Amino acid sequence: MTVRPVALLMLVAATAAAGQDLGARVAAAPDGQVRFSYAARPGIYGNGRNIISWDCRDGGGRCRNRQVDGGYSDGDDWHSACDSGPVRVALTVRGGGVTHLRVYVGGEWRPTTGTVDLGTVSTQEATGFLLGLARTDSRAGREAIFPATLADSVTIWPDLLRIARDPRVHGETRKSAVFWLGQAAGAAATKGLSDLVDDTSMDVEVKKSAVFAMSQLPHEDGVPALIRVARGNKSPAVRKSALFWLGQTNDPRAIALFEEILTKP
Repeated sequence: MTVRPVALLMLVAATAAAGQDLGARVAAAPDGQVRFSYAARPGIYGNGRNIISWDCRDGGGRCRNRQVDGGYSDGDDWHSACDSGPVRVALTVRGGGVTHLRVYVGGEWRPTTGTVDLGTVSTQEATGFLLGLARTDSRAGREAIFPATLADSVTIWPDLLRIARDPRVHGETRKSAVFWLGQAAGAAATKGLSDLVDDTSMDVEVKKSAVFAMSQLPHEDGVPALIRVARGNKSPAVRKSALFWLGQTNDPRAIALFEEILTKP
């Protein structure tokens, strides 16, 4: 599906507006921990503590990707073997601002004194708030994109593209946006990722993150995009990165490109 520029702006504006009420509730909370939960998209599973998996099949038994956080706090939640949701976000709030963020999937909160629990919010509210937080120059901003990608029934790739292109956003956040753009948007992201690689205003590290995101797409989408970058990008470092990831695909088209390069007079 092609999204025209006007429609893209409308999607971004709608997402931002959806998160304003949640943002006001967080800002009004006293210093300490603030919690909220929302629905996870299909294929997301977690143990309620330190493991979140995505692109899962067979009830979470087979998952393409997994994040394991060894530094979880056992006081934050109950242990759960493997749940498909909800997504649970714990914010550390100081002076009305968010200084730290943790995300879990599955399980349930332990009752604690002094914690503000905002309950279950809509995925529009959650992603609007989280993507707004991602645009701030803070540790929490750099932590906010991943939980936004876990939300059910929302389209966030226009916001991820906007964040990735914004030079005012912290570099690590922009790289994270590029990575999750590739993970979350699938084939629809290919053009957006190609645009990022071709953008002369982007620094090389962000472009290399876009190349890596291409490598995570299904081969029918990612391999042609990587080959185009390897053939024509102006940056030697970006071309080299594309060739590296093509080397991990074992795709006949990649092998043919290597032969062409190596046998060229």
